[in-house]
Amino acid sequence: MNRYLIMRKLLVIAVPSMLLFVLLISFISANHSESEPIASMPQQIQQPTVPEITIHKPDPYKILLAEAIEKYFQKALDKNQIVGASVAIVKCDSIIYVDGFGNKDTKLKDQIDKNTIFRIGSVSKGFGGILTGIHVEDGLIHWGDKIIDHIPNFQLASKKQTGDVTISNVLSHTSGLPYHSFTNLVEDGLSLTTIAGRFREVLPIQNPGSIYNYQNAAFALSGEVIERITGKPMREVIKERIFDPLQMSTASASYEELGLSDNVAMPHQRLYGRWRTLPINKKYYNAVAAGGVNASATDMAKWMKFLLGHNPEVLSAKGIQEVFNPQIQVGGRRQYYQRWPGYVSSHYAHGWRIHKFRDDLSGELNTVIHHGGHVNNYRSEVAVFPNEDLGICILFNSPTKLARVVIPEIHQIIKDVMDEVEHVEYVAEDLQAINFF
Repeated sequence: MNRYLIMRKLLVIAVPSMLLFVLLISFISANHSESEPIASMPQQIQQPTVPEITIHKPDPYKILLAEAIEKYFQKALDKNQIVGASVAIVKCDSIIYVDGFGNKDTKLKDQIDKNTIFRIGSVSKGFGGILTGIHVEDGLIHWGDKIIDHIPNFQLASKKQTGDVTISNVLSHTSGLPYHSFTNLVEDGLSLTTIAGRFREVLPIQNPGSIYNYQNAAFALSGEVIERITGKPMREVIKERIFDPLQMSTASASYEELGLSDNVAMPHQRLYGRWRTLPINKKYYNAVAAGGVNASATDMAKWMKFLLGHNPEVLSAKGIQEVFNPQIQVGGRRQYYQRWPGYVSSHYAHGWRIHKFRDDLSGELNTVIHHGGHVNNYRSEVAVFPNEDLGICILFNSPTKLARVVIPEIHQIIKDVMDEVEHVEYVAEDLQAINFF
């Protein structure tokens, strides 16, 4: 039987039993107080000293949460919606859940665990934004710096617009370039220096800062700027400034480093109703800021704790807020996150989507800081809820429609479990407060 189910049943039995025990003691105490006092013994016998025993009581919230999440992902596995997944949830400064489900490789049937490494695709953009914020706080660069001042061969078809594109523009997808310009060159493995000079072949459709068009190649130029001001490869800078300080011990930003681990989830593709294992490719490792980070759920839990403000030594609260500062509204209603319950609006900040949702019960507006990723048939989602001091991350090693709804559905599970536990505790407190005697 599942260990979480066993613990839950023990809780169901234990809570009423403890209440009955408390009432019984109260009854006995009351009777003793009304009876004649017992004569004291003429001589007290020295009792042996019994060592104090600390009993670690199970946390009912974590038990019920783990059970609910396991049920959710087991259902997805049973329906063949996914090959595997790894999940991390943080609350305040604590990791309240982290675990894995399914297989790293369908051929080997090896189990995913909390330390299994995935490629996270465009969730890497959040790292790119934060890393830029760190160097802004250091005073080495500024959000308004012109790209051409750091990368002299950067050139658009318009000379004037070339000189107007800033670091903030490339990080917020507001360079004025058409949607996904030269993503194909990134995927072909061209260097960012080469790509920067090729932008002259693309006619901008708007002035920088005036329109949102998602970019990988332009976004990745932020990493090229960081390499030039530090004199180090992006994979080293991100390790020194983020991975090591946050103790993200399995995280990396290169194909070679990923290959050194023996605990990696392989990508998969569905073919004729069955999952087929694919090789890991090198796409986007030439553009780390746009999509080249590798991480486990345990790593992502530490990352989310930082994003919620619990590691100011890495980047101050003010610095994080500058990264999260909305730069441009994302219109329309076609994106999957725009169909989440209570959706109101979206903006793009520096490597992050900033959503507003309205609570059905209170009517209050809540902020969700979010990004999704898709690379090499991996799929990833991360979201932090500042109002709740909560973070949720899910990593998949296969394409799946579940990724479109997994954040709001896991968020609802968390709320439902919290309501259930609070209700049980409320009833228990009421029973204890009743004076029968």
